[in-house]
Amino acid sequence: MKHIFSVLLSLALLPLMSSCGDKEPDYIIVPTNPVDPNNPNEPSDPDNSDEMYSWEQERTRILDYTDMVLFYGGGTQRYIPNWDKDRIESYVTYKNKSGYETWFFDSFLFLEFADYGTGSQMVTFATGYKDPGGTILNSATKYDWERLINYYFLKGHNLYALDETVGDAIKRLGEPPYKRRVVITVPEPITRQNWSNNSSSTTYWGRVNGEQLDFAKDADRVTACKWYIDRVRELFDKANFKNIELAGFYWIAEKSTNTYTILPKVAEYMHRFNYTFNWIPYYTADGYSQWATWGFDYAYLQPNYFFSEEVPISRLNEACNMGKAAGMGMEMEFDDNALASRGKAYRLRNYMDAFKANGVWDNQRLAYYQHNNTVHTLKHSSNSADVELYHEFATFVTTRPYRNR
Repeated sequence: MKHIFSVLLSLALLPLMSSCGDKEPDYIIVPTNPVDPNNPNEPSDPDNSDEMYSWEQERTRILDYTDMVLFYGGGTQRYIPNWDKDRIESYVTYKNKSGYETWFFDSFLFLEFADYGTGSQMVTFATGYKDPGGTILNSATKYDWERLINYYFLKGHNLYALDETVGDAIKRLGEPPYKRRVVITVPEPITRQNWSNNSSSTTYWGRVNGEQLDFAKDADRVTACKWYIDRVRELFDKANFKNIELAGFYWIAEKSTNTYTILPKVAEYMHRFNYTFNWIPYYTADGYSQWATWGFDYAYLQPNYFFSEEVPISRLNEACNMGKAAGMGMEMEFDDNALASRGKAYRLRNYMDAFKANGVWDNQRLAYYQHNNTVHTLKHSSNSADVELYHEFATFVTTRPYRNR
């Protein structure tokens, strides 16, 4: 995705780095599921493949949502390891200047693209990522995929914290129009263990049902994705959340180049259970306008405007026109550089203005990239200019006509 050092995806195809901080996480992700006794270095396989849970059987169609905020987490490089209730509260409801409280975001995308830094596995979940020092990250294995899932289902944090926070809000506001919706990232089954080395192993990932997968074969790459989807479904069922529901999955690769041959099959499997398939390609990414061809239900285009002063404001209008022509939603992008002390608040305001002027605010789905937890930071800032920007942004989200269509 977009990164703190202003990666311009319109100028370079390979992402280089992501948010990192000086503080190392003070926890270790421990798998909650048993390992395969025949292959102790790998997690066991879920036992619910192709079987629908009761909450899946009740669905007659995919779920809808209007405003999806991105929650990054799961990589060791994150200087705030988990999404706890004190952070999540800032995203579940909004209280305006008059004290009126309303529901804020209706959907929450949990995602991660890599795990690097001290104590990490030094792996990537999508082709092309390096650590900040330029080290090429190896492709994530089955065990790494399992670690990512277990991060999302860490008791007391992340999904559990979101469910509890929504429950607290219901006590104050009553039930929302529908349960808050969750979207979970699916890692890319990268063809080779080292994406930059054509002679690197294609059988590095692991086994499913005792069979070693070979990612030189599209069918095996799809099998890995099905395994991941089934594991998420299984743990979501066991969690028995009361206030959130699993709406769908997100494809972490931001261009179609390396996965277009498997995407329709992955989408077909999700649709069997009425899950949405979500995608957020970068500006002019390979295949962005063909998103429906690949099987995606909801696609959002990144303008990639916020991060570099060299990108002119005209980019926003161009991106809006491209998104509308392709039938896509849009992504709003910002990070802590929107703080008054850092001088880019005007660029976030430019998004809001452009999205209103181009009809996006009224008529299209939106996703919100906020790097780490910028909305929370703005809300709790001691600088009145930051708090004012928070209210402007929150009002933009909560009063959208598209929410009430």
